[in-house]
Amino acid sequence: MRIILSRKGFDSSSGGCPSPILPDGRMVSLPIPDSRSKIRYRDLKLVDVNAGRLVSQLTRKKIIGSSGAHLDPDLSIGHLPRLLGWRPLLGQTGSAQGHLHKQGIEPDDIFLFFGLFRDAEIHNRRWRFVPGSKPRHIIWGWLQIDEILPVDSLDNDAYSWLNYHPHLHGEADKGNTLYVARDYLSLPGIDKVPGSGIFDRFDPRLQLTQTGSEKPSQWQLPKWFFPGDRQPLSYHAKAGRWQQNKSHCLLSAVARGQEFVLLADQYPESGDWIRELITMV
Repeated sequence: MRIILSRKGFDSSSGGCPSPILPDGRMVSLPIPDSRSKIRYRDLKLVDVNAGRLVSQLTRKKIIGSSGAHLDPDLSIGHLPRLLGWRPLLGQTGSAQGHLHKQGIEPDDIFLFFGLFRDAEIHNRRWRFVPGSKPRHIIWGWLQIDEILPVDSLDNDAYSWLNYHPHLHGEADKGNTLYVARDYLSLPGIDKVPGSGIFDRFDPRLQLTQTGSEKPSQWQLPKWFFPGDRQPLSYHAKAGRWQQNKSHCLLSAVARGQEFVLLADQYPESGDWIRELITMV
């Protein structure tokens, strides 16, 4: 099995700011802007806040409620009205999909979605980021693959519920691919847990960024992540990126790139780590 740490949601280049952590601890991963998407921020029911107002105020109106939203991954049935047969899914294309293909991603592999987050609050009736709070990378969702669907050969009758998805309305790309979630996770020691979902509230165990770091890409991981003589997390082959201390593994994560793949069979502790995270829901 492969574990894919998948970077998704707002950041400094896509959206212009982090996604918010609300005062009650709920994490709201904001989909990146997409002018071709049929979905509008104001249409999204992300939490019991107005998503259009949230994105407009946090970006200082660089993005507004009527802007197109690239809702991908799409993990919650409650985000939009759905057609019969809808299932959670992720789309990928371009060089990121090329990397997934090269890494041999297949059914039963698991995506862990992470993004850039920062604490937010209401001040003078407007959303803003808490002064002095630091942006940090946090895991916010998961998806275990059931089906892998090339968009070019998609059976439109069998998958008519997909017609809303942004990856059906972008530029032509022969690598354009959809990853559809399992109904339930297929992992030892886990029973009747959804095959995809969202970690609604922040928990320190979900944070990748080292506590107190000025750089979100300075990660503090479980000690077993250190590669040694094993194949490292993809895109992180340089030995100088990795360090160890008594309790953790430290990684200087690459600034760009969306999909980082770990070969779980070389890291047997990864199964317990996945189970601990997902059973927090």
